Amino acid sequence: MPATPARPRGYVGQNHETLGSDILAVLATLRSAAEVLGAERASSLLSLDPQGWYPIATLLDLLGHLQSRVGRASLVKMGRQLFNDSHQKRVGPVISSAGDVIFGIDGWYHHANRGEGIGGWKVLRFGAGVAFLEKTTPHLCALEEGILLEALHLVHTDSLIVQPRCLQQGADACVFEIHSAIRDGRWTGRHANVA
Repeated sequence: MPATPARPRGYVGQNHETLGSDILAVLATLRSAAEVLGAERASSLLSLDPQGWYPIATLLDLLGHLQSRVGRASLVKMGRQLFNDSHQKRVGPVISSAGDVIFGIDGWYHHANRGEGIGGWKVLRFGAGVAFLEKTTPHLCALEEGILLEALHLVHTDSLIVQPRCLQQGADACVFEIHSAIRDGRWTGRHANVA
């Protein structure tokens, strides 16, 4: 059983629940869920209702287990799948720039997660081809990176993401630094710079 991860600054997580579609999206990336998770656990998770609400521990325990079994690259892939399964149908038609992604991810998170003091995303800096986001959610960073990468790909603003600060490295919150060669309206869209 993986150790309980540290909580980000301000995260309380009272009655924190997540949509079943997020959990199922993670499972969809596994070639053999039964082999990786065990037959009983895989079967119970695969029977979740995509529109049902489940304790966040269901997803976090799964991610902690997978992090130790399949590695970071697989978690990024799972985040990409999670965006496609849980968010793309709803937000795909209304996003057209990197700015829409960067300023929208907090709303996406709160659409798929509910409770009190569950953290979120804050734009620290936004300008031509660059953005800094602070993340105070309990989700693993690699999964969240995959969500951002897939959404940015959808709006044709493929980017590089690095983390100058991370909860798993002792910081009190995570910071995602996003860079792209795209600096025109595909990047900024209708959004103003944030210094």
